[in-house]
Amino acid sequence: MVKSLCIAALMLISVLTGMQLANDGIHKMKGYDDANFQNAVSIQESGDHISASILGNDISSHDIAAKKKRLEEISAFNFFSSMGKKLSDGISGASEKLIQLITD
Repeated sequence: MVKSLCIAALMLISVLTGMQLANDGIHKMKGYDDANFQNAVSIQESGDHISASILGNDISSHDIAAKKKRLEEISAFNFFSSMGKKLSDGISGASEKLIQLITD
């Protein structure tokens, strides 16, 4: 009985130690403790203007607005999206007609 309790306690301590070591390894791998990445992003706000620095690259709110406008122009027509919408509308219509035929 005492032997079983000692083995169970040893196994519990081993599992908890392993979990703590795995947690520490994940934090080191993600770079939480790395001083180089802690100050990688800085954001400054001044009235309507917002500027940020990400890994040394300066980005302002005007740049973001211009990029957003350009993305909207580029993705104005997406062939696969329109084909998917037409296909889903066709399948929906066909299934509704099939259900109406079955219920009538």
